[in-house]
Amino acid sequence: MPTRIWLVVSFCGIAAAACYLASIMPVATAMACCPVAPSGKPVVNADQTVVILWDAATKTQHLIRQASFKSDADDFGFLVPTPTQPELNESGDAAFPFLKKLTEPEIKKIARPSPGMQCGCGDQPATKSARSMPAGVAVLEEKLVAGFHAVVLEADSSTALLDWLKEHEYAFSPAVEAWAKPYVDGGWKFTALKVAREDNVSKGKDVSAAALRLTFKTDRPLFPYREPESQSSAEALGATHRLLRIYFLAEARYAGELTKEVAWSGKVAWANKLNAENVEKVLDLLNLPQTTGPAEFWLTEFEDNWPYRVAPADLYFSPDIKQNTVTRPPIIEYVSSPWPTDVSIYALAAVICVPPLYRRARRRRRGF
Repeated sequence: MPTRIWLVVSFCGIAAAACYLASIMPVATAMACCPVAPSGKPVVNADQTVVILWDAATKTQHLIRQASFKSDADDFGFLVPTPTQPELNESGDAAFPFLKKLTEPEIKKIARPSPGMQCGCGDQPATKSARSMPAGVAVLEEKLVAGFHAVVLEADSSTALLDWLKEHEYAFSPAVEAWAKPYVDGGWKFTALKVAREDNVSKGKDVSAAALRLTFKTDRPLFPYREPESQSSAEALGATHRLLRIYFLAEARYAGELTKEVAWSGKVAWANKLNAENVEKVLDLLNLPQTTGPAEFWLTEFEDNWPYRVAPADLYFSPDIKQNTVTRPPIIEYVSSPWPTDVSIYALAAVICVPPLYRRARRRRRGF
């Protein structure tokens, strides 16, 4: 029985997701971040964490995504648009918790006040596709990487891209074509990736994918932020909110921008220079050479309560006019003190103890 892979175009740091369904029955379209998915099998992006390492001198961007999704479907794929052909490599997952540790708030321990007291004031070689390609689509590379089957495509029209999807048993629709058209017109490349749930993972709506690094040339660092409408599928899956976290590594503090008219909702949560030891550790955890990137590294962490709605543009970054450091507010932990914290106790002790001590001192001065 032939199989069809249901395509969902979206961006989760880099992406577009597709449901995989073993069926040839005709189905209705269910929108989920520009999905073309079988009825009852919506897919949306959930929380996303992304590392972007930007080398302004060589105009090279490394994009590493740690994505998660919500869906009832078993298998997923991605379409990743990039301005130029990317180099695909596996990236270590360990960089994400390390960066989180670097930017976490300081914990301050103070004595707990008493009630009422007021004191204070493995990669595989590239191979040619075994299938015939529709006219207008070229396969630039095909490989296995980080648990994904990856195919890098170049299309001369969005219609030709949809023909390729159809030829390779992906579902397709005018919505996918509309999403792809600006990228095709701009000469961007598409990386098609497929990932499946592991057999031993319990069924559920939450799905995570392995970390994959895409390295490509670009005039401006970017995050593929643009998504078609996904609110209906988000509601069907009970997805009411999601957090996009971006760790941006470059020679300075950077800021993100959608358009001049529409401000990005992301905020800077942390920004500072990294010392040499931390730079070495980050590059090692990302499986990158120690010569990667600028001579000095700034880390800027962005947090965005990414809404399930259509974005007007992709997200581009440029040096921020503000170059001051930013830290999270400290976390206050109250601890019990071995000493009484009630001021009245000390006042009473003073009333009892001070007068006798004062009288004794006066008698000594008088020679008694």
